[in-house]
Amino acid sequence: MALDIKICGLKTPEAVDAALAGGATDVGFIFFPKSPRNIAPDEAGRLRRAAHGRARAVAVTVDADDATLDAIVTAMAPDMLQLHGSETPERVGAVKARYRLPVMKAISVRDAADLARLVPYRGVADRLLLDAKPPKGAELPGGNGVAFDWRLLSALEPGTDYLLSGGVNAANVAEALRIAAPPGLDVSSGVERAPGVKDVGLIAEFFAAVRRAAAGERA
Repeated sequence: MALDIKICGLKTPEAVDAALAGGATDVGFIFFPKSPRNIAPDEAGRLRRAAHGRARAVAVTVDADDATLDAIVTAMAPDMLQLHGSETPERVGAVKARYRLPVMKAISVRDAADLARLVPYRGVADRLLLDAKPPKGAELPGGNGVAFDWRLLSALEPGTDYLLSGGVNAANVAEALRIAAPPGLDVSSGVERAPGVKDVGLIAEFFAAVRRAAAGERA
Protein backbone atom coordinates (compact mmCIF):
# COMPACT_ATOMS: atom_id res chain seq x y z
CA MET A 1 0.00 0.00 0.00
CA ALA A 2 1.73 3.19 -1.22
CA LEU A 3 -0.40 5.40 1.01
CA ASP A 4 1.03 6.02 4.48
CA ILE A 5 -1.47 5.27 7.24
CA LYS A 6 -0.98 6.10 10.90
CA ILE A 7 -3.22 4.60 13.54
CA CYS A 8 -2.88 6.90 16.52
CA GLY A 9 -3.73 6.75 20.20
CA LEU A 10 -2.90 3.07 20.67
CA LYS A 11 -2.99 1.67 24.19
CA THR A 12 -3.30 -2.13 23.96
CA PRO A 13 -1.34 -4.97 22.33
CA GLU A 14 -4.49 -6.01 20.46
CA ALA A 15 -4.90 -2.59 18.89
CA VAL A 16 -1.23 -2.43 17.92
CA ASP A 17 -1.45 -5.89 16.36
CA ALA A 18 -4.60 -4.92 14.43
CA ALA A 19 -2.94 -1.77 13.10
CA LEU A 20 0.13 -3.68 11.97
CA ALA A 21 -1.95 -6.49 10.46
CA GLY A 22 -3.91 -3.94 8.45
CA GLY A 23 -0.76 -2.46 7.00
CA ALA A 24 -0.15 0.64 9.10
CA THR A 25 3.06 2.43 8.22
CA ASP A 26 2.98 4.35 11.50
CA VAL A 27 1.65 3.62 14.98
CA GLY A 28 1.10 6.55 17.33
CA PHE A 29 1.23 6.80 21.10
CA ILE A 30 -0.16 9.89 22.83
CA PHE A 31 1.44 11.57 25.83
CA PHE A 32 -1.08 14.18 26.93
CA PRO A 33 -2.75 13.73 30.33
CA LYS A 34 -6.06 15.30 29.27
CA SER A 35 -6.50 12.78 26.45
CA PRO A 36 -8.40 9.50 26.93
CA ARG A 37 -5.64 8.05 24.75
CA ASN A 38 -2.86 9.09 27.14
CA ILE A 39 -0.31 6.38 27.84
CA ALA A 40 2.71 6.08 30.13
CA PRO A 41 6.11 6.15 28.37
CA ASP A 42 7.14 2.75 29.76
CA GLU A 43 3.95 1.12 28.48
CA ALA A 44 4.38 2.73 25.08
CA GLY A 45 7.91 1.37 25.02
CA ARG A 46 6.59 -2.14 25.54
CA LEU A 47 3.85 -1.81 22.95
CA ARG A 48 6.07 -0.29 20.27
CA ARG A 49 8.33 -3.36 20.20
CA ALA A 50 5.86 -5.11 17.92
CA ALA A 51 6.40 -2.37 15.34
CA HIS A 52 10.16 -2.85 15.02
CA GLY A 53 10.93 -3.38 11.36
CA ARG A 54 7.25 -3.08 10.41
CA ALA A 55 6.09 0.48 11.10
CA ARG A 56 7.35 3.75 12.52
CA ALA A 57 6.55 4.34 16.17
CA VAL A 58 5.46 7.95 16.70
CA ALA A 59 5.41 9.75 20.05
CA VAL A 60 2.70 12.44 20.09
CA THR A 61 3.08 15.34 22.51
CA VAL A 62 1.43 18.72 23.10
CA ASP A 63 3.72 21.61 24.03
CA ALA A 64 5.95 19.23 26.00
CA ASP A 65 9.07 20.58 27.69
CA ASP A 66 12.51 19.01 27.34
CA ALA A 67 12.22 17.03 30.57
CA THR A 68 8.99 15.42 29.40
CA LEU A 69 10.42 14.65 25.98
CA ASP A 70 13.59 13.25 27.55
CA ALA A 71 11.53 10.77 29.56
CA ILE A 72 9.44 9.74 26.54
CA VAL A 73 12.41 9.29 24.22
CA THR A 74 14.34 7.31 26.82
CA ALA A 75 11.46 4.97 27.70
CA MET A 76 9.87 4.54 24.29
CA ALA A 77 12.69 5.01 21.76
CA PRO A 78 10.33 6.45 19.11
CA ASP A 79 11.18 6.63 15.43
CA MET A 80 9.51 10.03 15.10
CA LEU A 81 8.20 12.82 17.31
CA GLN A 82 4.87 14.49 16.58
CA LEU A 83 4.33 17.97 18.02
CA HIS A 84 0.61 18.64 18.26
CA GLY A 85 0.52 21.89 20.20
CA SER A 86 1.48 25.50 19.54
CA GLU A 87 5.15 24.72 18.96
CA THR A 88 6.92 27.38 16.86
CA PRO A 89 9.24 26.56 13.95
CA GLU A 90 12.11 27.43 16.29
CA ARG A 91 10.88 24.87 18.82
CA VAL A 92 10.52 22.24 16.10
CA GLY A 93 14.10 22.87 15.03
CA ALA A 94 15.34 22.69 18.61
CA VAL A 95 13.55 19.37 19.20
CA LYS A 96 15.03 17.91 16.02
CA ALA A 97 18.52 19.00 17.06
CA ARG A 98 18.18 17.73 20.62
CA TYR A 99 16.91 14.23 19.80
CA ARG A 100 18.18 13.73 16.25
CA LEU A 101 14.80 12.32 15.29
CA PRO A 102 12.42 13.34 12.49
CA VAL A 103 9.64 15.63 13.66
CA MET A 104 6.07 15.89 12.37
CA LYS A 105 4.23 19.14 13.15
CA ALA A 106 0.45 19.27 13.39
CA ILE A 107 -1.39 22.27 11.95
CA SER A 108 -5.07 22.89 12.73
CA VAL A 109 -7.22 23.78 9.73
CA ARG A 110 -10.70 25.28 9.48
CA ASP A 111 -10.50 27.61 6.49
CA ALA A 112 -8.15 28.54 3.65
CA ALA A 113 -6.32 31.13 5.74
CA ASP A 114 -5.13 28.42 8.11
CA LEU A 115 -3.04 26.81 5.38
CA ALA A 116 -0.70 29.82 5.50
CA ARG A 117 0.34 28.69 8.97
CA LEU A 118 2.24 25.71 7.56
CA VAL A 119 4.59 27.87 5.44
CA PRO A 120 7.10 28.69 8.25
CA TYR A 121 7.45 24.98 9.02
CA ARG A 122 8.56 24.03 5.50
CA GLY A 123 12.16 22.92 5.59
CA VAL A 124 12.00 22.64 9.40
CA ALA A 125 9.46 19.89 10.11
CA ASP A 126 10.07 16.62 8.32
CA ARG A 127 6.36 16.15 7.76
CA LEU A 128 3.11 17.96 8.49
CA LEU A 129 -0.16 16.68 9.90
CA LEU A 130 -3.22 18.66 8.85
CA ASP A 131 -5.96 18.23 11.43
CA ALA A 132 -9.34 19.84 11.93
CA LYS A 133 -9.46 22.70 14.40
CA PRO A 134 -11.07 21.42 17.60
CA PRO A 135 -14.61 22.52 18.43
CA LYS A 136 -14.93 25.59 20.66
CA GLY A 137 -14.31 24.63 24.28
CA ALA A 138 -12.63 21.31 23.45
CA GLU A 139 -9.71 20.37 25.67
CA LEU A 140 -8.03 18.16 23.08
CA PRO A 141 -6.11 19.56 20.09
CA GLY A 142 -6.90 16.40 18.12
CA GLY A 143 -8.92 13.21 18.28
CA ASN A 144 -12.23 15.08 18.35
CA GLY A 145 -13.73 13.21 15.41
CA VAL A 146 -14.44 16.33 13.35
CA ALA A 147 -13.36 16.97 9.76
CA PHE A 148 -12.55 20.12 7.84
CA ASP A 149 -13.34 20.90 4.20
CA TRP A 150 -10.86 18.70 2.35
CA ARG A 151 -11.35 20.75 -0.82
CA LEU A 152 -9.16 23.42 0.79
CA LEU A 153 -6.14 21.19 0.28
CA SER A 154 -6.19 21.76 -3.47
CA ALA A 155 -4.41 25.03 -2.68
CA LEU A 156 -1.41 23.28 -1.13
CA GLU A 157 1.94 23.63 -2.84
CA PRO A 158 2.56 20.52 -4.97
CA GLY A 159 4.71 17.97 -3.21
CA THR A 160 3.67 19.00 0.32
CA ASP A 161 4.28 15.96 2.52
CA TYR A 162 1.49 15.59 5.05
CA LEU A 163 -0.95 13.27 6.77
CA LEU A 164 -4.64 14.13 6.55
CA SER A 165 -6.32 13.87 9.95
CA GLY A 166 -9.59 14.79 11.61
CA GLY A 167 -12.80 12.82 11.38
CA VAL A 168 -11.54 10.23 8.88
CA ASN A 169 -13.19 6.81 9.16
CA ALA A 170 -14.18 3.80 7.07
CA ALA A 171 -17.35 5.50 5.84
CA ASN A 172 -15.70 8.61 4.43
CA VAL A 173 -12.11 7.62 3.65
CA ALA A 174 -12.87 7.01 -0.04
CA GLU A 175 -14.22 10.56 -0.29
CA ALA A 176 -11.16 11.93 1.52
CA LEU A 177 -8.84 10.17 -0.90
CA ARG A 178 -10.85 11.29 -3.93
CA ILE A 179 -11.01 14.95 -2.90
CA ALA A 180 -7.61 15.51 -1.33
CA ALA A 181 -5.41 12.67 -2.64
CA PRO A 182 -3.19 13.02 0.45
CA PRO A 183 0.19 11.29 0.78
CA GLY A 184 -1.00 9.78 4.06
CA LEU A 185 -3.84 9.45 6.54
CA ASP A 186 -4.00 9.63 10.32
CA VAL A 187 -6.93 8.06 12.16
CA SER A 188 -7.70 7.80 15.86
CA SER A 189 -11.30 8.34 16.96
CA GLY A 190 -12.47 6.92 13.62
CA VAL A 191 -11.50 3.42 14.76
CA GLU A 192 -12.83 3.65 18.32
CA ARG A 193 -16.00 2.32 19.93
CA ALA A 194 -15.64 4.87 22.75
CA PRO A 195 -13.17 7.71 23.37
CA GLY A 196 -9.74 6.15 23.76
CA VAL A 197 -11.00 2.58 23.20
CA LYS A 198 -9.75 1.18 19.91
CA ASP A 199 -11.91 -1.46 18.21
CA VAL A 200 -9.94 -4.09 16.28
CA GLY A 201 -12.94 -4.66 14.03
CA LEU A 202 -13.15 -0.98 13.14
CA ILE A 203 -9.42 -0.91 12.45
CA ALA A 204 -9.82 -3.82 10.04
CA GLU A 205 -12.82 -2.12 8.41
CA PHE A 206 -10.83 1.05 7.91
CA PHE A 207 -8.03 -0.71 6.09
CA ALA A 208 -10.53 -2.64 3.99
CA ALA A 209 -12.21 0.62 3.02
CA VAL A 210 -8.87 2.12 2.00
CA ARG A 211 -8.13 -0.87 -0.18
CA ARG A 212 -11.55 -0.73 -1.80
CA ALA A 213 -11.04 2.95 -2.56
CA ALA A 214 -7.62 2.28 -4.06
CA ALA A 215 -9.01 -0.52 -6.20
CA GLY A 216 -11.80 1.76 -7.41
CA GLU A 217 -9.29 4.42 -8.47
CA ARG A 218 -7.43 1.86 -10.54
CA ALA A 219 -10.55 0.47 -12.18
